[in-house]
Amino acid sequence: MLEVLRRIVQEVDNAPSFQAALDVLVASVREATDTEVCSVYLLDDRTERLVLMANEGFNPASIGVVSLGFSEGLVGLCATREEPINLQDAATHPSYVYFPETGEERYNAFLGVPIMNRRKVLGVLVVQQLENRRFDEGEVAFLVTLSAQLSGVVAHAKVMGQLEVVRGSRATPTQIYQGITGATGVTLGRAVVLYPKADLEQVPDRAVDDIDSELALLEKALEAVREEVRTLDLRMAGTLMPEERALFDVYLRMLDDNALGGEIAERIEAGNWAQGALREVIDEHMQSFSAMEDPYLRERMSDVRDLGLRLLAQLQDQESEETREFPENSILVGEDISTAMLLEAPLDKVCGVISATGAANSHMVIVARALGIPTVVGVSDIPVTSLDDAEMIVDAYLGRVFVRPSRVLRKRYKEIIREEQQLVAGLDAYKQREAVTPDGHAMALCVNTGLMADVARAKDRGAEGVGLYRSEIPFMLRERFPGEEEQRKIYRQQLEAFAPKPVTMRTLDIGGDKDLPYFPIEEDNPALGWRGIRITLDHPEIFMVQVRAMLKAASGLNNLQILLPMVTTVGEVDDAVALIHRAVHELKEEGEFEVSLPRIGVMVEVPATVIQIADLAQRADFVSIGSNDLTQYLLAVDRNNTRVADLYSPYHPSVLRAVRYVVNEVHRVGKTVSICGEMAGDPGTAILLMAMGFDSLSMSASNLLKVRKTVCMTPLTEAKLLLDEVLAYDNPAQIRATVEAKLTALGLIDLIRPQGARTN
Repeated sequence: MLEVLRRIVQEVDNAPSFQAALDVLVASVREATDTEVCSVYLLDDRTERLVLMANEGFNPASIGVVSLGFSEGLVGLCATREEPINLQDAATHPSYVYFPETGEERYNAFLGVPIMNRRKVLGVLVVQQLENRRFDEGEVAFLVTLSAQLSGVVAHAKVMGQLEVVRGSRATPTQIYQGITGATGVTLGRAVVLYPKADLEQVPDRAVDDIDSELALLEKALEAVREEVRTLDLRMAGTLMPEERALFDVYLRMLDDNALGGEIAERIEAGNWAQGALREVIDEHMQSFSAMEDPYLRERMSDVRDLGLRLLAQLQDQESEETREFPENSILVGEDISTAMLLEAPLDKVCGVISATGAANSHMVIVARALGIPTVVGVSDIPVTSLDDAEMIVDAYLGRVFVRPSRVLRKRYKEIIREEQQLVAGLDAYKQREAVTPDGHAMALCVNTGLMADVARAKDRGAEGVGLYRSEIPFMLRERFPGEEEQRKIYRQQLEAFAPKPVTMRTLDIGGDKDLPYFPIEEDNPALGWRGIRITLDHPEIFMVQVRAMLKAASGLNNLQILLPMVTTVGEVDDAVALIHRAVHELKEEGEFEVSLPRIGVMVEVPATVIQIADLAQRADFVSIGSNDLTQYLLAVDRNNTRVADLYSPYHPSVLRAVRYVVNEVHRVGKTVSICGEMAGDPGTAILLMAMGFDSLSMSASNLLKVRKTVCMTPLTEAKLLLDEVLAYDNPAQIRATVEAKLTALGLIDLIRPQGARTN
């Protein structure tokens, strides 16, 4: 049976279209199971009905016509139960439904298996037989195994919009891709494909008008690489034997106009830019060599790739000499867009971000959220290299991307954008308003910053200080560790901008998904590895320079608070505090700056810190919860893993109960507690956090007015009743639904997503 399975899957994969794949599937399954009928029903998301999409054994005219709801027929029963339905005499079952338009006889044996992907029913695979018998265990297992293997094909077709094409009459050229919401919002714009240097596979296609200019760039790159090869040849003259040096002659011949150079030039003349043409040619040669049986020839793959990368580096150097143009309303698209790639772009022109990899709480997403840029990540099927300059819609409420949208879609989303703009305009009234509930409870609202761009927006929206300054961001924007004076100037800008309000600066928090290009950390499991305070305590020379810079920057302002990230033991706090005391003593001895010991806080991000919070709080001046990492570690969900992204929820009972426990324990020892994770910036969870008794909430500037309006319209007494209600639940979805029902009753649901985005 294994060989049969492999053959069917391969035939489906090789089909020229999705409809052809379905036709191949039903024909192959019918033959393999020796049954009279095989059918595939797929779920139509618009109608929530299971539509007959392919069949062997019925009237072909019934395809696309017959459909069932989840409460109809044996097919609907199979989808509802999410398990195989195996019947000997199907017609006697109470759920049996007969469709005359199929022209079917009244088949007796029925076996239906759900097609599922990530816990969602995509359809049902059915076989039927005239013989009055029950399908045996092996036949059921075969169909279940086949269904599981094919679920990915169906899921891929849905995000590619291919099911729309199958349905025929409502087909549209628009390509639809599904990902995960990073930063909410909706935007229209044109794609700008970003890719890391020297990564040939990610170079996009890009149409060019000035072919002569591209050919000139190619020739310049070819000559530069030829010169590199000649230099290598001369350098190795006294080291390598003549036959070994012959490789350099091979390289030069491959770079000849009659070889790679000529092939790349042909692709340029066909309209692709030099880098895209290079990728096309190298790809073709790599595929040709990989198919060869001769081991020596297969080894030439590495030579071709090496030359390709050398040429790419030269072309990229030439491109960097010119300033790449970003159109207004640029949507950044890439396989893996890092924080640095985002921040290096002209942010005043960036209106959206799409990443094929990543997850909803990666560091890049957190920064995009802070900047108010709609972001969708984990769009695994999006063809990045073919999208440069394509018109796109990013619906980051639904985690959906539309490429080359239709006129109707464009009009629809322009209405949603107008609705969003009206919502934002309506929030202006809360800029200078205090965050006080209708029953008189004041809630301090602070901001998370990392860029100077955050400062102006935060001050304009009435932030009551900085609850989290991400000091790693200036480190990410450099090619080396910034010096003490460089850091002092950066920190001084932040501290001066908010003085006398407090500015909480987190010490360098790298590792995990926050990498420095000049300080690489390679680990199998970075989430559980060398990061945060662990790195800076191992490198006191880095920690001391940063702390000294912070202390100097606060001279005369006295609004600095220092926050220690990724703490797991009391000893780490003791060691870090000792180093801070030492830095204060050193600077006082030097006498150049007036310094004083700042308040020192501990971040709660791991379960160990939750359990030992009373001990840690006694050693710190304040406590701040980092809800993003705390949620990740409590739920054992890697926030960068799209496979488990659905399990990451701040509404999980464990998260809410742990957070409340920390608040109670910190207050019991007489210290203050804040929260600076993304929970603080969501109107729904903000209500619950306020009810728990947090002293302050810190969020991105883009969410500040939404949360302030929520506080101003939600009585604390009602928030506490809501908290008591949801803490009794054991299901995150039930908790979220209850909170959203409360937001709806308060007239605040539009703060989570505009009406148009909810009904789309």
